[in-house]
Amino acid sequence: MNKATFNNSWKYLLLLLLTCIPIFLFLNAFTIRLWDESRLAINACEMYHTGNLLIPTFNGAPDMWNTKPPLMIWLQVFSMKLFGINEMAVRLPSALAALFTCVIIMLFSVRYIKNFWFGFIWVLVLVTSSGYIEIHAVRTGDYDALLTFFLTLGSFSFFVFLENLKPKYLYLFFVSMAFAVLTKSAAALMILPGLFIYAIIKKKFLFFLKNKHFYIGLSVFLIGAGGYYFMREIYNPGYLQAVMENEFGSRFLDTIEGHKRSFWFYFENLFSYTFIIWVFFVPCGIIVGRKHKDKKIKDLTLFASIMALIYFLVISSAQTKLSWYVVPMYPFLALLVGIFIFFVFSRLKEKKLKHKVLPYIFLIAILIVPYSIIIVKIYQQQKLTYKTEVNGINYYLRDLLRGNVQNDNFTIVYDGVFTHGKFYLNLLLKQGKNIALKSPGDEIKTGEVILISQNEVRKFLEGKYELKILEELHITGMYQIVREKDINIKQTER
Repeated sequence: MNKATFNNSWKYLLLLLLTCIPIFLFLNAFTIRLWDESRLAINACEMYHTGNLLIPTFNGAPDMWNTKPPLMIWLQVFSMKLFGINEMAVRLPSALAALFTCVIIMLFSVRYIKNFWFGFIWVLVLVTSSGYIEIHAVRTGDYDALLTFFLTLGSFSFFVFLENLKPKYLYLFFVSMAFAVLTKSAAALMILPGLFIYAIIKKKFLFFLKNKHFYIGLSVFLIGAGGYYFMREIYNPGYLQAVMENEFGSRFLDTIEGHKRSFWFYFENLFSYTFIIWVFFVPCGIIVGRKHKDKKIKDLTLFASIMALIYFLVISSAQTKLSWYVVPMYPFLALLVGIFIFFVFSRLKEKKLKHKVLPYIFLIAILIVPYSIIIVKIYQQQKLTYKTEVNGINYYLRDLLRGNVQNDNFTIVYDGVFTHGKFYLNLLLKQGKNIALKSPGDEIKTGEVILISQNEVRKFLEGKYELKILEELHITGMYQIVREKDINIKQTER
């Protein structure tokens, strides 16, 4: 390797390292999480065993609760084929999607802006955003990191097409949108209003309607995305009705599963947690970017501002609000922050300073605290004590799968949805383990060994039975039912 090649490559290797640490560090350390990740993991496990790639199943029946197309599940099945059925296999598609999102950002920066450091800053702002490097986003096997990858690729392909009018970028946009729909259904369409408004502002909307490549690309999108829905309905009648009710109707027009929030829910989250380190730099980036002498950065600032604002208004108008719905907005917000930091960095480089390292010292100074906070957060999430009441049983089941504990004849007593635990329970049952799952109100016999992690469940059982402690790990405990307490006698004695 000659000196010129080394001087150019070390920057990319450094960025790759800094990007991969927050994305992949401790990725398989914590157990499968409740709700979407666990549901998808079970879907993928069942598809892995049955080979039915068309219809995801849950407990052996077509999954009509999770009606999204199975692109994410397909990737998880492929990952399981390579790495086995474990947390890493479930989460790897999300992590790789995040990495490839950063790759897209760098390619765009180097080829369009013609500046490595612009992309370097943009990427590091993104991977130090708490709402992006988070459970139910990049760090778990959910939809949102993969959706964000396709929407980022599609959005900036659309932007470049409006700049140079080369049809290949328009086709890339439609292909990306087809994959985005196959990832998370209607959620992929929420960026379209922003693209529509930007095209009008750039006076290119009528150009689309007169361009044959637009109609060819639209046909590719409709066939690619719609083909799955058509085939699924043939083999799983009632699927389209379930999609319309779950994806295109209830989530936007009605509140489902109690997730009702105020209009300002996402705005408040940005300031309180998900983007708190960077949020105050966003208006600075908009001002600096719109006044920038480089037309490309000026247009890019307008594009990112419109996309972030319109996407925010769309998701804030929906009746169902969840913190991870905002994930596709982070690349645009990170870009606006990056524009401001890059402006300061460039000005420092332009000055004839005695110490040429000052611009790089500035970068280190502004990035080191957010980066450190993300690493600490990741470390905290992988610790066993993280949300132990909800996840504690899973750690015991995982240890049993790994052969770290030997007791394989007991009953799990859990109050509430146990999908995250069923991922491990199903694997153990396939191995022939004698493990049952009961609710606190179910009949439990004398001598039965139970595993519990919830305080309220423990208190309830202690009031009904005499328990003998067999094993305790933090709040999770293995107990044996000694006898049922005679509540009537105790009340008489009082």
